[in-house]
Amino acid sequence: MVRLHNVCKDYGAAAVHALQNVSLAIAHSERVAIMGPSGSGKSTLLNLICGLDEATSGTIELDGQDLARLDDNARTKLRREKIGMIFQTFNLLPTLTAMENVSLPLRLQGLRKRDAERRAGTVIERVSLGHRSNHRPDEMSGGERQRVAIARALVFDPPLLLADEPTGNLDSATGDEILNLLDELHAEYGSTLVLVTHNALAAAHCHRLITLKDGAVCDDEQADQDPDRQSHESELAVPATRPE
Repeated sequence: MVRLHNVCKDYGAAAVHALQNVSLAIAHSERVAIMGPSGSGKSTLLNLICGLDEATSGTIELDGQDLARLDDNARTKLRREKIGMIFQTFNLLPTLTAMENVSLPLRLQGLRKRDAERRAGTVIERVSLGHRSNHRPDEMSGGERQRVAIARALVFDPPLLLADEPTGNLDSATGDEILNLLDELHAEYGSTLVLVTHNALAAAHCHRLITLKDGAVCDDEQADQDPDRQSHESELAVPATRPE
């Protein structure tokens, strides 16, 4: 799904090396956590994968497409069709309701309002927020806002889901609920999940852990998962009907 080869990213005239010769491959439906101290290059890596920034050198492929060969419009189109994004600060539009926020990606793809809201409603119900669909973000708790953000990221069934510290602004109990929800949705939708986090407990929800230090990959290993969680995932990994 994602492939990086000798990717470097420098900033400024002094050539601050944010990433140095990063090479890695992430398979379809894999669930990967990226960890590292502040300034290790985690957010830079995420921005490069989604095409919001360009590498100084090296190649980045997303679902077989070389991002360096795409212009700004093509990269924007790729994000709208293939990448769902979840942010620490939710990034919901404050003047829109949950329904309007979740249906927005579909409207941007040209879907009629009625059809977009029908699909959005299905996903909002799936994240247990049907009763809040007509509420704006300032009328919701942090956990509810993150559920709306997750619904928005999944509404167009993207093959790649990028989550940047999705529990960073939540208390531990709410954060656990969000991580468990992501576990369930990953089993149902099968999207590739790349999770950037400082939280080792959040990383433990992933199959693989990539650790960055000073802009380079210093460790890449399969994560040890709790047997109870693995058993739970097996129960969840059954064919599911996706939003039409």
